[in-house]
Amino acid sequence: MMREFEIERQFDIKIESLKPNRGVYLLKTNEGMRCLKKINYGIQKLLFVYGAKEHLISNGFTRVDKYFLNTEEHPYAIVNEDIYTLSQWLDGREADFRSKEDLIIAAENLAHMHIASKGYEPPENSKLKTDLGRWPHLMEKRVKSLDKMRDMARKKSNKNDFEMNYIKSVQFYKDLGKRAMNILRDSQYMELCKIAEEEKSFCHHDYTYHNIIIDEDNCVNVIDFDYCKREIRVYDIFSFMIKVLKRVDWDINYANLILDSYNNIYPLNDNDYRVLFAFLLFPQRYWRLSNRYYYNEVSWPLNTFNNKVEELIAEQDKYINFIEEFKKTYNQKE
Repeated sequence: MMREFEIERQFDIKIESLKPNRGVYLLKTNEGMRCLKKINYGIQKLLFVYGAKEHLISNGFTRVDKYFLNTEEHPYAIVNEDIYTLSQWLDGREADFRSKEDLIIAAENLAHMHIASKGYEPPENSKLKTDLGRWPHLMEKRVKSLDKMRDMARKKSNKNDFEMNYIKSVQFYKDLGKRAMNILRDSQYMELCKIAEEEKSFCHHDYTYHNIIIDEDNCVNVIDFDYCKREIRVYDIFSFMIKVLKRVDWDINYANLILDSYNNIYPLNDNDYRVLFAFLLFPQRYWRLSNRYYYNEVSWPLNTFNNKVEELIAEQDKYINFIEEFKKTYNQKE
């Protein structure tokens, strides 16, 4: 367990109470409410994240969980070789991804964040986090891994429910992956990467309901920038859309609402829509679930894995309908 007095000493605060909350600690201190978080990556990456938040704040995008500096002007404390950050505790409620009102302000906020991210020069001693240019390779590698995992399932003599479901469904997702790869190949993806590189912009990379905090004034606050990196903005939009659409039965109206709201602030062009279509086609959720199962990335019980794969299989028809509607609405050809 971390030593509280070390946190107090390094950040020059007095902790009055401490309680766990969604993987972090809510601290009541003599300076007000704070969020204490143990991070699972190195200081160089943390400095990239710290610099990114400071850059947003200096560009007027101030509603983020700003880090406090320790007594030596570093945005972290080291306690028994563990690294902790201390940030503002932002009061409010998590965004409701079924609420159209919440989705409008969340999408507009994402556009404002992308604009404010431009021109980011990471601190000298930080590690540059980037996915620019990686998606053609990632898609190809992940589609191939679906085959590898199918072979692993087939070799097992006593197959469980998850493995049976995987063998039955994998071809459907492999075909989607190949379609996505073809669209990406046909797009101006590398050109968009070049623009993002020149603009020095970045993405949040985990823009989901529990990181979007809506306060009592109905203002959007964004927290948890741990995964932020140099990336084309379409990635954040796609990731946000998927997280919403799976909750609303792949209703195209919700996709239109998000895109219209984003476009009001920072319009997308034809090249962006082409890459967005490739991302929407790629079976990222299926690949991630299978990868977690076959490579023991999480220790969920077997029935959790099976329930999740059955949920994915059950939504196939609605998802395909959505893809067809998206193609028509946004003039995408295959």
